[in-house]
Amino acid sequence: MKSEHRHGTIIAAFGRRYEIETDDGEILDCFPRGKRSEVACGDRVQVAPTAVGQGVIEVVDPRTSLLYRSDAFRQKLIAANVTQLVLVLAASPTYYQDLLDRCLVAAEHAGIVTIIVLNKCDLDGSAAALQSLRLYQTLGYEVLPLEARTDTSRLRPHLQGHTSVLVGQSGMGKSTIVNGLLPDAAVATAEISAALDSGKHTTTHARLHHLDRDSHLIDSPGLQEFGLHHLKPTDVDLAFVEFRPWLGKCRFANCRHDHEPGCAVTAEAAAGRISDRRVASYRRIVTGLSG
Repeated sequence: MKSEHRHGTIIAAFGRRYEIETDDGEILDCFPRGKRSEVACGDRVQVAPTAVGQGVIEVVDPRTSLLYRSDAFRQKLIAANVTQLVLVLAASPTYYQDLLDRCLVAAEHAGIVTIIVLNKCDLDGSAAALQSLRLYQTLGYEVLPLEARTDTSRLRPHLQGHTSVLVGQSGMGKSTIVNGLLPDAAVATAEISAALDSGKHTTTHARLHHLDRDSHLIDSPGLQEFGLHHLKPTDVDLAFVEFRPWLGKCRFANCRHDHEPGCAVTAEAAAGRISDRRVASYRRIVTGLSG
């Protein structure tokens, strides 16, 4: 007789192997049915048990959100059913401006709220980094200075009631944030490679942690790029929040806000009401979609 499906949440993703926490609290080691793996940490799934502590994923329940990145050949799922992206930056190692904007575009497209955390605020260069991030505050994004090695209490209220996903370059301190919020998580941390101005990869898989009954946190592996090949230029237009009042007001309906005459966005940038830095970032993203 066919076994009854059990409902649960993916709490860890290891390639094609997943840990699933069932609704009654048991942890199952599971694989997807078939060759393709299209599930992510945070997904709600239905599992058919195959042995003690093991099962196969039969059904993926409808998602409320999906954060993922893509290049010209494949896509990489990051997290499902999240309500908030916590984008972790630091002055050292130097964060990538384009990566910041690309993450914001992906979150806006997925309908996910974003909070920008500037970690390691005791380090030289943090004041300049915070000044640079004031642009994003003017756009409506929360920017939170943090020193996670000593105190993560400023972040916790922003996580309450959310299923959040930590995203950022390697070495920005995501694992330190998790350890500060959940000391029992014992997430491995690593020193920064000053010579390479980058962090060593410490988190190799996504894992969901429970902060309390209503608040959850997904830690994701560090990344160095964020492909957006799954988006159309018009999707990117909408994801740049400061462009929205001017969309549809350009002379040409298919305006790419580059060198076209009568471009409303370019005019606003020339008048200083839209950041040249953000317009340049937008153009690089859109150019990359056709590359």
